[in-house]
Amino acid sequence: MAEKEATVYIVDMGRSMGEHHHGRPMTDLEWAMQYVWDRITATVATGRKTATVGVVGLRTDVLMPDIRRLRETIKPSNTNRGDAISSIVIAVQMIIEYTKKNKYKRKIVLVTNGTGAMSDDNIEGIIEKIKEIDIELVVMYVSCRRDSTFMLILCSGADFDDAEYGVKEEDKDSRKAENETLLRTLTEDCEGVYGTLEQAVSELDIPRIKVTRSMPSFKGNLTLGNPEEYDTAITIPVERYFRTYVAKPISASSFVPRSGTEPGSQAPVKGNVEGDALTSVRTSRTYQVTDESAPGGKIDVEREDLAKGYEYGRTAVPIEQTDENIANLQTFAGMGLIGFVQKDQYDRYMHMSNTNIIIPQRANDNASLALSSLIHALYELESYAVARLVTKESKPPMLVLLAPSVEADYECLLEVQLPFAEDVRSYRFPPLDRIVTVSGKVVTEHRNLPSADLKDAMSNYVDSMEFITTNDEGERTDDLPIDESFSPLLHRIESAVRYRAVHPHDPVLDPSERLTQFAHPSEDMVKNSKSRLGKLISTADVKKGNPFPNYIQKKFLLTNAFRFIVPPKTKGRKRQRETEKPLSGLDVDALLSLEPKRTKISTENAIPEFKQTLARAENIDAIHDAVQQMAKIIETQITHSLGHSNYDRVIEGLGTMREELVDYEEPALYNDFVRQLKGKMLREELGGDRRELWWFVRKGKLGLIGKSEVDSSAVEEEEAQEFLAAN
Repeated sequence: MAEKEATVYIVDMGRSMGEHHHGRPMTDLEWAMQYVWDRITATVATGRKTATVGVVGLRTDVLMPDIRRLRETIKPSNTNRGDAISSIVIAVQMIIEYTKKNKYKRKIVLVTNGTGAMSDDNIEGIIEKIKEIDIELVVMYVSCRRDSTFMLILCSGADFDDAEYGVKEEDKDSRKAENETLLRTLTEDCEGVYGTLEQAVSELDIPRIKVTRSMPSFKGNLTLGNPEEYDTAITIPVERYFRTYVAKPISASSFVPRSGTEPGSQAPVKGNVEGDALTSVRTSRTYQVTDESAPGGKIDVEREDLAKGYEYGRTAVPIEQTDENIANLQTFAGMGLIGFVQKDQYDRYMHMSNTNIIIPQRANDNASLALSSLIHALYELESYAVARLVTKESKPPMLVLLAPSVEADYECLLEVQLPFAEDVRSYRFPPLDRIVTVSGKVVTEHRNLPSADLKDAMSNYVDSMEFITTNDEGERTDDLPIDESFSPLLHRIESAVRYRAVHPHDPVLDPSERLTQFAHPSEDMVKNSKSRLGKLISTADVKKGNPFPNYIQKKFLLTNAFRFIVPPKTKGRKRQRETEKPLSGLDVDALLSLEPKRTKISTENAIPEFKQTLARAENIDAIHDAVQQMAKIIETQITHSLGHSNYDRVIEGLGTMREELVDYEEPALYNDFVRQLKGKMLREELGGDRRELWWFVRKGKLGLIGKSEVDSSAVEEEEAQEFLAAN
């Protein structure tokens, strides 16, 4: 269970906190609230009911509202009256009343600029009370002046100057110096933490690593042999914990505006925050089976009436509950050793799960001694153990590998899941270093095989991009330290959610540099590998491709006496495709051109001939002619269709025409035709009422070609959706 926490933030909202310092565009209060909001939102994001937060306003003329409406109230006040020591007393009283004598992690955070009157009356009693109830006191000081060139603390230790961050106040007010001395003394006597906000704010972009308390996923016996049959069998009580686990980003929830008329719901009360006007989406599932005698061809069934099924390839294999109970393997929780394997005979790619650790049962000296003996035996023999693991009764068994881990002050077994024979798929690929001819001859030098020089050039290029290098002193340095690399997906989503919670109407900020610092190689790495890359390019004889191959006809657009070359990607994809040249060197295009070109598409074989005509089209006019012929054929099929006898052929023809014109990036031809076709069908000009056919067109999504499919289309997505609407 997570530890209970109670934290109170004391925010100095005096008039002096509304001033601007150090050239910052924001006030001292706004700047300090970055730290406070970061801590509050981090606590709220955990979703723990045992983590509570409170806020006390210092030197303010307003009352602190609910924390959800706190952002609108945190503003500099019109007064400088207020005692920071008294605010600490109030925070202590709040924590005492809330936590009582229960076990809590108590904390008070004071954010102030140290101005205003402070009284040290009964300071000893306050210190004694804070230490009695075990409250951690943190004082964050907002500096009003800054000397960026000051790098040493030259003043007495009784202030909050920070040399590392260039914080040093000259000509400090005597009252402020006394206040700093008082706060520092109070913090030190309470064994708390004090410092400037310079460091705290500068570290806000460092992703926060969540430390979780691992719970045992298995508690049982590690056995060697059957202890029920043999006295010589070994039984060691052990526990299993996660060593590595995937950290997943927070998931989104679905909400809808609260209507107020929904049964059992209430309309939002005036003054509530925006989140109170939302309600979670409730989902329901219905199950249907085919029944031709029922209206619509399907009937609803209850979940209890369904049989469980398993996928076997593409087939669903149903199995009744009684049959499944018979087929299930009766298992009991436990971990049994079934064999050993040499370390060099195991391939690491066999891992199938996260890594776990196996440790002896807590407070069991005999188990610790026995497991330690097994660990050291495996370590000295450079071997791994293979075990059968069942985490809970009636759970399917797993095959796991146990590897010894011996550290200076810690030892355990590392455990990963192994695949069964059914989990392994073997594939045969041709070798990369040789070619085997049909006659069985092995060829090691071939134009399709890399030469020795090319291998060396590639090896040198890869070595030049190593993250672990040596500096001028010969020491190894890591350009990608694991403790400074973070998951962009995880931390970016968390930071965006926390920021939007405080600033609901502002755009989300760009990701921090700490998340993107490893998104691109460092300048030194690029510089070091540039010469190796040039050597690799010359050795591999890499040539720059022609952006306008000969088989692509160049198009020019003359506008305002300037000539622009249309990029190749704006032309149809199929017209860019180059015909593969056979090894014989024959000019296939020339041979095919000797055949008479088809100019008319027949009704009996419309779709193949339509594709052939488009493939042989040399200009846009030929494509237009083929589309017009196909359009007439489709309209004829509709007109002469007896009922829906030709509807399948019509839908297939429309789909082929649409697909081909999308590939040729000629959406206007299809859109013009399908608009005319829809009008004729709805006006019953194609042999009567064809609204059923239009329903098939809508079902097959054969409407207009929008910009999302072809950039050159003039049809917006809204227009394409409206076109397929029922009429």
